Amino acid sequence: MSLIVQKFGGSSVKDAEHVFNVASIVTNKYKNGDDVVVVVSAQGDTTDDLIAKANEINENPTAREMDMLLSSGEQISASLLAMAIQKLGCPAISLTGWQAGFQTSSAHTSARIKDVTAERIKRELENKKIVVVTGFQGISRYDDITTLGRGGSDTSAVAIAAAMNADLCQIYTDVEGVYTADPRKVEGAIKLDEISYDEMLELATLGAQVLNNRSVEMAKKYNIELEVLSSLTNKPGTIVKENANMEKMLISGVAKDTDVARVSISDIPDKPGLAFRLFSKLSAKDINIDIILQSVGRNNTKDIAFTVAKNKGALAVEISKAFAESNGAGEVHYDDNVAKISIVGAGMESHAGVASKMFEALYNSQINIHMISTSEIKVSVLIDKKDADNAVTAIHEKFFPSN
Repeated sequence: MSLIVQKFGGSSVKDAEHVFNVASIVTNKYKNGDDVVVVVSAQGDTTDDLIAKANEINENPTAREMDMLLSSGEQISASLLAMAIQKLGCPAISLTGWQAGFQTSSAHTSARIKDVTAERIKRELENKKIVVVTGFQGISRYDDITTLGRGGSDTSAVAIAAAMNADLCQIYTDVEGVYTADPRKVEGAIKLDEISYDEMLELATLGAQVLNNRSVEMAKKYNIELEVLSSLTNKPGTIVKENANMEKMLISGVAKDTDVARVSISDIPDKPGLAFRLFSKLSAKDINIDIILQSVGRNNTKDIAFTVAKNKGALAVEISKAFAESNGAGEVHYDDNVAKISIVGAGMESHAGVASKMFEALYNSQINIHMISTSEIKVSVLIDKKDADNAVTAIHEKFFPSN
């Protein structure tokens, strides 16, 4: 007998037909003798609909009340799935995040998990029930409901798997696994049998929407083996683990991120410590910086450009303008019509020319590169947003030719 944690996203439980399909998957595991804990997201577009409802009432609601509102979406999914499982003849119980033992920080809408006691889950499993848990949520030390941010249900599932030493954590989605590119947009995308934590983390962080990056971080930390698979087909998925057998592949995937903006500051005095002043102020406001480009000093000045998430763009510009004014720098420019395209692969470490192959693909498609960032297992470029889809297709074809 194994302990299996299964997570189902919003598209997998979007209506009654899909809920019963999930219930069938879950009960089949249960009937095989396994203990099963299920984590669910809100149905379909429920979260977006709830945000729209909030904006009808108050265009600037408090984060606490948004957490109260948004957490209801997962509660609906959990209770409906428990009912469907019971309808199929198996015992089930639904639990909210706080009932399941999720203790979080008090950062509303972006809380971090501090602990998962899981005592209630263990008791219900001992009573031979399938336990359905609301993903994406927990409770703070002030007894307030909190949510973990977009994609938080993945993190909830991995956290339960870690807390209970589960044998496997399965993440069900609307694609059959992890592909070398988005199979819905890139013809010829290849499904991977397995991928390493590091590669999956890079892909998730760089825009691949298969897994939440925090969930992969946690899986790596606690060595939780993940399987990404489809709830609509009965096929093996992609295993995410520490050491994946991908030695023959130069790269494992191409990712696109359009939730990115570029901020640039011109004519910064060429003095020690000014970059520190700028980026420390940005860090103090929880603004994550990705690609950074600094020009070679000329005429005793230099230019700095960097990328941030779009939702942090206005604040980054405000801080940058204050920095420029107080330090005698030039103008601040902002551009959110850009996209970040990345290739990821452990094979880069032992193969020369991977970056040049990527640049050749972009050149052949007459796509201009604005910024470049590299690491041992990734290369990212910033390009015009209008060229993003063409860039992904061209790069994928270069590394995975269709013939």
